[in-house]
Amino acid sequence: MSGERYFLFKSEPSAYSIDDLEREGRTEWSGVRNYQARNIMKTMRVGDLGFFYHSATTPPGIVGICRVVAEAHPDSTQFDARTPYFDAASTLEHPRWECVDVEFVERLPRMVTLAELKAQRALERMAVVQRGSRLSVQPVTAAAWRTVIALARKAVSHG
Repeated sequence: MSGERYFLFKSEPSAYSIDDLEREGRTEWSGVRNYQARNIMKTMRVGDLGFFYHSATTPPGIVGICRVVAEAHPDSTQFDARTPYFDAASTLEHPRWECVDVEFVERLPRMVTLAELKAQRALERMAVVQRGSRLSVQPVTAAAWRTVIALARKAVSHG
């Protein structure tokens, strides 16, 4: 179990959802324009796992799992003036933005909502539950990973 590393990837489902990743199988996690999030992606290695988190929806929450399949490389959208992620200051010789590629692993049996995450004392240090935390890519501890997986697999009672 040592050596396994975990992250959380936030995406608005209207922009890119777990459905999109499942259909495509793999994607460049592009468009991140925050230096801290970029630097977190630069630490990722092939095989690292991530939670797929739907943000800006009601309710927000963790809906699936993805795996890093390509380590940090220049984000192609920074060079494309047709995208909202274009960065005129970024050049091929000196790219400012990097990203990883991820692949679909699985949907969780049920969404683990932000409210559920906040209700777990064991997750109180998880970045996504911190007030004002807006990072779209975050590290997740192994203990938090196990807690969230257990919550997702907890049987949903049928009245």
